[in-house]
Amino acid sequence: MQAIAQGLAELDETHPAQAYLLLLKNRVDFVLTKNRTVAEDLKKAHQLIRQVAGCLHYPSDIICELYRPANRHQVTQEMEHLIQETHPDGRVQRAQIRLLNGLKKRWQLYSQDLLHCYEIPGLPPDNLKLESCFGRLQRHQRRISGRKSTRELLDFGQAQVLFTAASLPELLSQIQVIPPELYQRHRQRLAQAERPRQFFRSLHHDPLATVRALVSCHIARSQAIQNQHEAPVLIEQALHTE
Repeated sequence: MQAIAQGLAELDETHPAQAYLLLLKNRVDFVLTKNRTVAEDLKKAHQLIRQVAGCLHYPSDIICELYRPANRHQVTQEMEHLIQETHPDGRVQRAQIRLLNGLKKRWQLYSQDLLHCYEIPGLPPDNLKLESCFGRLQRHQRRISGRKSTRELLDFGQAQVLFTAASLPELLSQIQVIPPELYQRHRQRLAQAERPRQFFRSLHHDPLATVRALVSCHIARSQAIQNQHEAPVLIEQALHTE
């Protein structure tokens, strides 16, 4: 939201064609002001998560996975010290309170079962890589077996075509049956259907650049519409002058 507000702050307030964007800018500023306390609470909660990861000496690369300087007692002391020293305010820091309560509960119940990786050499701290491997194998198995999967539909569109051919020339002859005009028309429909998803993805990853591009397109479109309205007036003036 801050990036969107920054992109809308570059508007020309004197230009009449930007009245709608100015209203949107005021609304975004209002939302930012209203939720500033909540955003600050979430920011501090994220910092608390990073502190928890620091207490666990979570590995950031392969080298750290092979060499762990921390031990069970050191991790226990650092974690308990972090829990005791964290005192969020109950009135405005609800996210931090929920995170701290969840951390206390899980640490009391499962702390002794989570620290074996600091005593057994080569034991990873989690099973994320194993689950990632299983996920890749599952997607590959679905792809070759033809089972239903939403992931492939997101990547390849709303429909898939399966060809049965014994050789490459036979496969080429089947593909050439489809007229190029029909293929291009469906490719354009697919690209048009994917535009909303691509827009939200770009807005999520780079909101400032996305908003700036939208503002530039709006300004160019407004200028083109204004030129279209002014062109008949200029022609009529030229005729009266002659």
